[in-house]
Amino acid sequence: MINDDFIEDWDIFLAPYNQAVEEIKLKLKNIRSEYREHGKHTPIEFVTGRVKTKESILEKMETRDIAPEDLLIGVQDIAGIRIMCQFVEDIYIVAELIKDRTDMHVILIRDYIKNHKQSGYRSYHMVIEYPVHRVQGITYVIVEIQIRTLAMNFWATIDHSLNYKYSGMYPEHILTRLQRASEAAFQLDEEMSEIRSEIREATYYFENRHD
Repeated sequence: MINDDFIEDWDIFLAPYNQAVEEIKLKLKNIRSEYREHGKHTPIEFVTGRVKTKESILEKMETRDIAPEDLLIGVQDIAGIRIMCQFVEDIYIVAELIKDRTDMHVILIRDYIKNHKQSGYRSYHMVIEYPVHRVQGITYVIVEIQIRTLAMNFWATIDHSLNYKYSGMYPEHILTRLQRASEAAFQLDEEMSEIRSEIREATYYFENRHD
């Protein structure tokens, strides 16, 4: 394990990341609320966020052989935001909303939906630079945003657990089943997209009913 003394105070180091996650979560939730206030389908189903622990950061540095001086370049997901969407189409709508914002600067995009990983992993990743206003001034932090459908997230959650168990070296039969499950999940997303107008109407009716 890499020695952690290259960061003088981890709580101080991670504080801007925690602030960034909370601020971005609030801004995205406000977008969701604004769509609903106008009676429109919201492309954002819900938002979660987290900041990696010191132990998790050190473990990733060890696994990927990242030198302490390369921490900010090598570990781009110290702060992470996850956005869930109902439909694949919504993912790209959300991505455009983020690109158009003046308070978030997109520096990298990885589209694992159009180009999914061998395991079957699908998700849309954006790495952004976000300004955090601190007492000492503005600190720019890197935040990774993952945008997925609920089906993609279900698959990714299982994959994450298995990846941890097998350290990324899946037995052939597990990898085959993962790939099949990924295709099934994506087919579900495609089917839901085909009837999305009916689903949106039903959702709107449900959310605005009077009990």
